[in-house]
Amino acid sequence: MSTEIPRPRSQLTFERVTPIFALTFVDILGLTIILPLLHLYAIAFGASPLEVGVAAAAFPLAQIIGVPIMGALSDRFGRKPLLLISQVTTCISFVMLALANSLWMVILSRVVDGLFGANIATAQAAISDITRPDERARGLGITGAAFGLGFMLGPAIAAIALEFSDDLGSPAWVAAGYSLLSILLTLFLFRETLPSERRAQQVAVRLTWPGLLKRSHIGVLLILMFAQQVVFYGFESLLGLFTLNRVGLLGQGVAVIFVIVGVVLVFAQLRLIGQLSRRFGDARVAQIAIALVGVGLLLLATTPAQPHPFYVQRIVENEIARLTPTSTEILLGNIPVALPPESARGVGGILWLIGALIPVALGAGMIRPSLNSLMTRRQGEQSYGSVLGASAAAVSAANAIAPLLGGFLFQQYGATTPFAVGGALMLVLAALTLRIRTS
Repeated sequence: MSTEIPRPRSQLTFERVTPIFALTFVDILGLTIILPLLHLYAIAFGASPLEVGVAAAAFPLAQIIGVPIMGALSDRFGRKPLLLISQVTTCISFVMLALANSLWMVILSRVVDGLFGANIATAQAAISDITRPDERARGLGITGAAFGLGFMLGPAIAAIALEFSDDLGSPAWVAAGYSLLSILLTLFLFRETLPSERRAQQVAVRLTWPGLLKRSHIGVLLILMFAQQVVFYGFESLLGLFTLNRVGLLGQGVAVIFVIVGVVLVFAQLRLIGQLSRRFGDARVAQIAIALVGVGLLLLATTPAQPHPFYVQRIVENEIARLTPTSTEILLGNIPVALPPESARGVGGILWLIGALIPVALGAGMIRPSLNSLMTRRQGEQSYGSVLGASAAAVSAANAIAPLLGGFLFQQYGATTPFAVGGALMLVLAALTLRIRTS
């Protein structure tokens, strides 16, 4: 196992971190403008359920192949060249999407972005380059906060773009503009974090995720990353349907719920994880975070079916009739959502739901930074790009299957089942982390 080269003086300064934060935020902003609209492209081109599935899975499946390789190459050639390559191809993919005149053009654009778009993993590797082991979770939390902010604002920008244009390609042009901005930020503000003397002496493409899975000290963390992401992304995908079923929220109300989740998540990443990591260590923080998500999901599953005080069932039914089905619904068939009774209106349901979401968001904000920090400690600084690329690939694999698994449970066994099952699984994972060494 490689050993860390001691760097006693912290490089986690405003001047070094700001460009990484900014390019991550802008890049994610471009991506999240597109994500909520992909199923609309599929519907616009009259796609079959199988074709919708291919379109939805193209990006995460391509990332499973591409991101670990791009991360390993960044260990060999430096962070800045690989960031620029991945950002340029992401920009090209958005232009392809804006010009798409068939579903296969849409799918090709997502494959191009997935194969070469290793922006986040490479940015995380850059943060790892400039942080000491004891502050790395905090540094990775900063990139996570940029990620969370982008996810909060991107869908809103997409909605605004469609409001002023009937062209489905207009949000893709906006995303391409943000992607171009991230290229300029990297080109002019980002300083290389991996000097030539610290780069791997041979190309580390061998350290892709299948090889890392065989290394017990890394493989267990990758499996844990995958498993928790299946649960969390399933929760994220179904939260809108769940809030409709429990408290009758739709549209703007659900958007407010997501903003609350985003604010708590960003707080955990910017303020909380650094303090907890220094005090308890990354392994214990991961355990605490996974347990928080588990408890929160179990509480969420017990949310009473009590609509908010302004709920009118007839209005909600009319709004639902105008909604476009999601890609998960197209694949699985209609996912029935029973509406809460109008006679049960009150504030108890929504207060319970918000209270349950707080531990979920707090935990979610700390899981990935703490697990990624553990991986970088164990793998050594010559392979940060490889190991963080493999971690990103595990997340992408989880994102490909989580909506379908959660949607199936929701459809077959009711609205609360995915959250109850997910919460129980997270508590099991939290117990398993007791066996993880702290370094």
